[in-house]
Amino acid sequence: MTAAPPLLLVSDHVEGSVHVLTVPDGIRTGRLTGRHLSEHAGFLALPGGRAACVDDRRGELLVLNPYGDHLVELTVPVAVPAEHLACDPSGRWVAVTTGLGENTEPWSDLLTVVDLTTGDATRVRTRIDEPGVTVMGHGDPLVVLRHREPGALAVHRFADLLAAPPGCPPVAPHAQLPLPDDGHGDAQDPHCGHVFAAMGDGVHRAHRAGDALVPERTIPWNSPARGWYLRLDPQRRALWSTLRGGPADPLRWPEWTNHAWRHDLETNRTTLTELGHGLVFRLALAREHTAFTRIHPDGDELILLDTDDTARSVPLPAMDDAPRRGGTPWEGVQRRAAAASPGADWVAVTRGGHGEVHIFDAPTGSEAARLKLDTPLDHGGHMLLRTQTDGAEGDPVGR
Repeated sequence: MTAAPPLLLVSDHVEGSVHVLTVPDGIRTGRLTGRHLSEHAGFLALPGGRAACVDDRRGELLVLNPYGDHLVELTVPVAVPAEHLACDPSGRWVAVTTGLGENTEPWSDLLTVVDLTTGDATRVRTRIDEPGVTVMGHGDPLVVLRHREPGALAVHRFADLLAAPPGCPPVAPHAQLPLPDDGHGDAQDPHCGHVFAAMGDGVHRAHRAGDALVPERTIPWNSPARGWYLRLDPQRRALWSTLRGGPADPLRWPEWTNHAWRHDLETNRTTLTELGHGLVFRLALAREHTAFTRIHPDGDELILLDTDDTARSVPLPAMDDAPRRGGTPWEGVQRRAAAASPGADWVAVTRGGHGEVHIFDAPTGSEAARLKLDTPLDHGGHMLLRTQTDGAEGDPVGR
């Protein structure tokens, strides 16, 4: 029996479409319209090649099964705008936090918890913030919210939240662990029951002890820069981030420095690899490579980092309305998204505003295909690349 090909989910969150394409040939196997997915909350990998995401306009959690007979497997109402999305290691218990949306200040304190097996869901009030979230297993699941100003990891029993009465009642955490006030980035390692939070001074970590958390030694950045994004590599059991340094002024973004930061959870060894100047943010994990996109006025590129930390740079075609000198790299400009699967060697990169997705063969760095969509992918869109058995669900945080 021939194995099913890798499938790429491409969200045009501005236009309101989701495309499902085979990789590398780009055959369309499914499509959703009228669905504006939260780019910030991203896609959450679930077992069997499935994924969860949030429709920010309709206020629904979607469970998508691109390998099934029906693309939309389940919908559950949730509070929006979705900030972060996570599940427990089994893929059953999901939490969705709310954040800024199209607002300049945090205004919502709503948290939604969902049982994907029964479809039960409850909304509660926690704290007006932009909280990160992880859902820990190893017993009854715990929802761990990472708050800022004041910083804390707030621990809630999932069962207590799910049993809350209607009316969005306020809830108090069962336990708390203090943090600095500058948190941004969350990860969980289901293998050993640890949660991680990216802070200015490094990655703070804690392990579960009953229904509480016990702090452990902070993992330093080993750099004057810091990471604003944190991701678990479940295949190689490592934490990844991109360290941004240089001037704080976003108008000087072409001067920003970037380094790939990898911390091996087995050996506690940290590796830094220079990525160049400009805007580098989210990363994608392929079978033997880690992929980064770097945007810069002098030219964009895909950077492929292999397992021995050797970096290969591949030029990317320029985007109309790309970030320019004298402006910020976020406001009113095009961006790029990247996707990969730990079960494949393909890397996908979008060309925002052009409706194009470039498919690269990671071992050679060559472009294998250039897919043209019928929606523009303004702001770069968002993507997820899966195979049915790639184990990407080993990272239980939305990306």
